[in-house]
Amino acid sequence: MEYYVFRGLVAGHMTAGAIGLLAFWIPVFGRKGGDAHRRWGRIFNIFILIAGYLAVVMSLLTLQDPMGNHPHLQGKLDEGFVRGIFGWMMLHNAILTVNLVWYGWLCVEHRRNNVATRTPVNIALQYLVIVAALNCAVQGWLISQPLMMGISVVGIATGLTNLRYMYSRKPGPVEWQKEHLKALVGAGISVYTAFMAFGSVRLMPALALNPVMWAIPLVIGLTIIIYHRFSLDIKSGRNPLTGRRRVLAAGSD
Repeated sequence: MEYYVFRGLVAGHMTAGAIGLLAFWIPVFGRKGGDAHRRWGRIFNIFILIAGYLAVVMSLLTLQDPMGNHPHLQGKLDEGFVRGIFGWMMLHNAILTVNLVWYGWLCVEHRRNNVATRTPVNIALQYLVIVAALNCAVQGWLISQPLMMGISVVGIATGLTNLRYMYSRKPGPVEWQKEHLKALVGAGISVYTAFMAFGSVRLMPALALNPVMWAIPLVIGLTIIIYHRFSLDIKSGRNPLTGRRRVLAAGSD
């Protein structure tokens, strides 16, 4: 019975994730702040949150019964590997995704009022992702999986940098936009990575840890983040490299 519940969760997770990832590109490439940006951004948020919550449940069920919920991996991968990758690492990645979407949503809802982002849920999510990341690193060390230790750095950095912004005394005028961008594009990277890496296991299990499957979404996502951060700095009259406001030379127009 549990296996069929798991299969239903997988189907719901994939459906919600697919809808969210299709919606992802309209806010990324569309006019920022427009009706389409807000509408499709909301769709992305809702469906990626659903996908993330379902992934949390899937990872917990995997930890309870690794091979029973992944019978297609019998004879291909050992139980420790399945528990580590599809249990502990998926739990970390799912919490990270929920964290990023929730945090990014609050950043745009409250804009320059970063104090308002200090809700109990948002604060708890920052500490939860750090704990999940540390556990992922430990579990990766125990089964000699460097990928688990490496991905944990993302969770720790996310929690710490989010807390830094949330408790900043006087964040810059465009910092909320940068945080919103970082969080929601980061969530997109996380889900695309899951689809490419974890999804490939059904066809070729060895691809689950192939660096290329993890690198493609990361490189594309970082390119989007860097491009838009530079654009925000330029529009606000700041030097994109230093973050300092540019000063016009005397006598210039």
